[in-house]
Amino acid sequence: MRRSLDEALKLQTVGQILARKHLVAHYQPIVQLKDGAVMGHESLIRGPADSPLRTPDALFQAARGEDLTVELEQACLREGLRSWANHAPGKRLFLNLSASAIVELVNRVSVPGVMKALDAAEVSPAALVIEITEHEHITDLPRLIDAASALRAQGLRFALDDFGDGRSSLRLWAELRPEIVKIDKYFIHGLQDEAVKVQTLKGLTRFAETFGTVLVAEGIETEAELQIVRDLGIELGQGYFLGRPEPVPAMAVLQRAGDVIASSMIAVLPEMTRAANANFTVERLAVRAPVLGPDVSIDDVARAFADDSTLRAMAIVDGERPVGLLNRQAFVDRYARPYFKELYGRKPCMLFANTTPLILDKHTGLDAMTAVLTSSDQRYLTEGFIVTEGGRYLGLGTGEQLVRVVTEVRIEAARHANPLTHLPGNIPISEHIDRLLASGGEFVACYGDLNDFKPYNDHYGYWRGDEMIRLVARTLVSHCDPRRDFVGHVGGDDFVVLFQSDDWLDRCERIVSTFNQLALSLFDEDALANGGIEAEDRHGVRRFFKCTSLSIGAVPVRPGVFTRPEQVASAAAAAKHKAKLSSIGLAIEGC
Repeated sequence: MRRSLDEALKLQTVGQILARKHLVAHYQPIVQLKDGAVMGHESLIRGPADSPLRTPDALFQAARGEDLTVELEQACLREGLRSWANHAPGKRLFLNLSASAIVELVNRVSVPGVMKALDAAEVSPAALVIEITEHEHITDLPRLIDAASALRAQGLRFALDDFGDGRSSLRLWAELRPEIVKIDKYFIHGLQDEAVKVQTLKGLTRFAETFGTVLVAEGIETEAELQIVRDLGIELGQGYFLGRPEPVPAMAVLQRAGDVIASSMIAVLPEMTRAANANFTVERLAVRAPVLGPDVSIDDVARAFADDSTLRAMAIVDGERPVGLLNRQAFVDRYARPYFKELYGRKPCMLFANTTPLILDKHTGLDAMTAVLTSSDQRYLTEGFIVTEGGRYLGLGTGEQLVRVVTEVRIEAARHANPLTHLPGNIPISEHIDRLLASGGEFVACYGDLNDFKPYNDHYGYWRGDEMIRLVARTLVSHCDPRRDFVGHVGGDDFVVLFQSDDWLDRCERIVSTFNQLALSLFDEDALANGGIEAEDRHGVRRFFKCTSLSIGAVPVRPGVFTRPEQVASAAAAAKHKAKLSSIGLAIEGC
């Protein structure tokens, strides 16, 4: 005991550890996500077990303080090669080196010297992948590219490590053209809950395709992360869920990870709730127009409007600050009155201006513009509004522009996410069906619709109708497995659920039963006592309607039956029509 403690105390510096050759290589598997095969391993160095310099981070931090970084890297390289040859024939070995160490290796040892060392270690150059681990900014990229090109000519491959952690760059990727890029674990952690990360990975896959690069997703630690990474088409993965670093390289992926990879079930990707035009600002509505000074006369304003028939309004600006707004139609109507010119023609225009016009900064976004549309002050619809930049006049906008733009953007947004329920809209629904069909697995497409919703909406008003729609959304979501089942809102009272859960039928029955019970709380006492309401039907005939209920049509989709999302949607819609005629509100097509 005393001897091991004394030995540990001697190993407090990197220099001591290197002198005694007490580094130990561990190997973590890198896995093909299409089939779960282990294609290679990354060599990860550990210090002595009883030393404070056990971990790689502690080792390299101490090495920088002792000015032994290059020596430590070279020792890691030797240990990784020494232990490798006996364990994993036919696999690839990933070794970590900084850019400066790569340049130093080629300059000091020479390329033939590197090849001789590999031959002595019985490691083929074609089996070796050098991971560039750059903790500092690369100061001499041309020298690194030259050194990498010389080694690549001998069969070695290169990888960028931790891409996206702030130290690596697209320029390095574009100029070095590594065969492999390892995506930093930040983008993988919690992937199932962060749509921005999903979109980032999609962008990186497109960039990788451009340069013919293979991607590795690092830091995969959960089933959900593995499933999404696999579904995004990333070729390789690494992380504790696939396999931990061990002194003896693992030749197979861990069982749970293998089951996920082999499964035909696809991940439900988190959706971006903002539309593509959500960054639209009011600046794009601003039109340059002549301005008036506060002392300009009424007669001069009349001449300005007469000279330019396109002017719908003019702002009154004091210096650079807008202080009022004159609408053309209101001004002309007043100016045409008997004796108006004689009484007010020489007076300043501020006398009849709107001194509290709607003023919007150019950075005003879509949400604020929507709030304007629903505000109690609607004068902007006829008068227009003023656009400013830091309080200074920039231009004018019209009410018609504002209404049109907000409406168009909201319609576009609804295609991606319904603004009432925030559930995915038509485009994400089609994309998910496409992914399900491509997976080759079985799933169930369900179409949900409310019975007698229009009479309810007409009777109680749109506000209570919106509550009913939101209740459908909450009920569907609460009875679905977010990891397996996709819930979308087509629009109005139409919903789509794409089940991968095996107990989908039981879930559908509980959805119908739960909703029908909860929906009763949205009716008044008279309706509950009568079992429904009196309202006009689609033909304007007043008649009795039962309390609103939910119907679901389901279509089990088996491989090869459908090829396009619209075919699945049409079949589910047909099943929905049958469900509306059913006494239980549920119909299954094709069983």
